[in-house]
Amino acid sequence: MLRAMSIVTTRDRGAVRHVVLNRPEKRNAMNDELVAGLREALLGAAADHDVRCVVLRGEGAMFSSGMDFQSLGAVAADPGRLRELREGILATWNLCEEMTKPTIAQLHGACIGGAAELALACDLRVMAADALIGMVETRVGLIPDVGGCSRLPAVIGLGRAKEMVMASKLIDGTEAERIGLVNRVAPADELDAATDKLVGELLACAPLAVGLAKRVMDAAAKPALAETLEHEVVAQELCARSADFAEGTAAFAEKRQPEFSGR
Repeated sequence: MLRAMSIVTTRDRGAVRHVVLNRPEKRNAMNDELVAGLREALLGAAADHDVRCVVLRGEGAMFSSGMDFQSLGAVAADPGRLRELREGILATWNLCEEMTKPTIAQLHGACIGGAAELALACDLRVMAADALIGMVETRVGLIPDVGGCSRLPAVIGLGRAKEMVMASKLIDGTEAERIGLVNRVAPADELDAATDKLVGELLACAPLAVGLAKRVMDAAAKPALAETLEHEVVAQELCARSADFAEGTAAFAEKRQPEFSGR
């Protein structure tokens, strides 16, 4: 059954709910409407007893290019609203981790910035070998502040996480699988089959045990998550008021290399 929710669609395949970002004409860039639709879809999946697994996908050429540039512009225009703007996005991303059902991000094309942070909030990731993933916020004078800095080290280790975040490094699916960022990698035309195989393995296990194991492991891997999420927004507030961020957004809009001052 196909359901439409603003610019997010959902489709049930037996006990699996596919939640699809459906703004392909904008490379599934995440604006307020898409975030709200995603939140509604995730809440619905979490509450539906017939759903045992959730798969997040993107329509069109890529999973998502990240946050919409207009959202970035809103922060630049009024840095004091950063915490308010971030709150709804982070709460939505956190639903992937908070629900007891396993969540899988199926990544193709590209998964950039806030979209990569969404994928990190999922339990598991399946990626096309030729797709790209990374958090490139430092290129415009910001940091990943919707869970990226907090979750990435627990997934790939501190050293690799620092390299990816501090250098705004983009990697392909093969490299992402090698370092443990994604669980499965497949040729683009075999991505659906790879996801279905992983889903089948999850559905073969007892749902109560799967959900409880998820909670225990998340608590063990990220015992200070609430604290580090707060650190993210405090750091981002400093970045948002910096000359570097003003220069970074201007350079992005003008399609040129920024000239950072470190102030």
